[in-house]
Amino acid sequence: MLCAGKKSYFAAAVCIMTVTSMLAVSYLKLQRLSHQPKVIQEGRRCRGKIAISTITALEGNKTFIISPYFDDRESKVTRLIGIVHHEDVKQLYCWFCCQANGKIYVSKAKIDVHSDRFGFPYGAADIVCLEPKNCDPTHVSIHQSPHGNIDQLPRFEIKNRKPETFFVDFTVCISAMFGNYNNVLQFIQSMEMYKILGVQKVVIYKNNCSHLMEKVLKFYIEEGTVEVIPWPINSHLRVSSKWRFMQDGTHIGYYGQITALNDCIYRNMERSKFVVLNDADEIILPLKHPDWKTMMNSLREQNPGTSVFLFENHIFPETVSSHTFNISSWNTVPGVNILQHVYREPDRKDVINPRKMIVDPRKVIQTSVHSVLRAYGKSVYVPMDVALIYHCRKALQGNLPRESLIRDTTLWRYNSSLIMNVNKVLSQTMLQTKN
Repeated sequence: MLCAGKKSYFAAAVCIMTVTSMLAVSYLKLQRLSHQPKVIQEGRRCRGKIAISTITALEGNKTFIISPYFDDRESKVTRLIGIVHHEDVKQLYCWFCCQANGKIYVSKAKIDVHSDRFGFPYGAADIVCLEPKNCDPTHVSIHQSPHGNIDQLPRFEIKNRKPETFFVDFTVCISAMFGNYNNVLQFIQSMEMYKILGVQKVVIYKNNCSHLMEKVLKFYIEEGTVEVIPWPINSHLRVSSKWRFMQDGTHIGYYGQITALNDCIYRNMERSKFVVLNDADEIILPLKHPDWKTMMNSLREQNPGTSVFLFENHIFPETVSSHTFNISSWNTVPGVNILQHVYREPDRKDVINPRKMIVDPRKVIQTSVHSVLRAYGKSVYVPMDVALIYHCRKALQGNLPRESLIRDTTLWRYNSSLIMNVNKVLSQTMLQTKN
């Protein structure tokens, strides 16, 4: 026996730990070997219908694929962003077809359901497969078995394989636009504020919106600011507009927001220095700097090795108004005029304000809404005297009298540029009426 003759408890403990470590290493080696790609067919041309939908349901498998991404930060893998049933999906395989040698490889996937599922049966998941060493596959298919006919499976293009030629400093990710969204004026004001602060791209995962909002989105798409990703998640799952499962038979929370945010990070990993994760009614307002670029240069200098910067959310109730900037030509446009809402709610006792983030996308592995779940590098809370999130929405503390609110006119520093830019958009989209 390996531990025979050892009388000391200490020696026995060391011996047990050694054996346990040896078994663990052996297990991990076997696990890695089981996930190595294996050739199953040779002399084949790559066939199969290429998937073009944002969300693709795998047949009878309670699995939905959003998009695969090449990820070589730790090893050469294809990482598919998807949605799976957390209990019923146990086994998936990546099928790689290599054009160069005509071989088809099958690789057993590691299925990593994100921890922030909030009780819903379906959750965001990373489906990760090791790629063949002698092949740089451009497409991958997913199946619940290592056997079958690849021609019958949808093929997904593996993004981030080639370097991007278009590179920006800031991309904002907004997910998801739903509920026949029609807050047109506030949306335009947010877009113009983002541009003033240094944003070059806004990615919107759109489930649905009003006809008027479609017109505005079309303007920003043609301008080159907005990229709209269709997000028909309710065609596949029963969605909830709430973030926590309420035992109401729904499948996934808040229209699959977490999945969309993760996809947005990977989608922009090679084409944006920073990715900003917030909603359309939220603006990160710098207090010490004129724009985000200056602010982030300062924050990175003060916080070396940090990849996630968290900003505190503060509510500016849309029910409490200032008469300043009551611009009559805006009154016919549906939505909130944020320039009139400069009173914020005080902090609530024993309640932590949620946060939203600016992240280095190349350092993020998995994100939730208010924090990252896995990342390379540190996360830091940005002090409120450096920046805060201006969040104009319905009140959370609706019973507070006006004198209990805090007057905060930081937004007004940008009023001249904001008014001019909003007027220009309203004029070009023919939404503005003359005074």
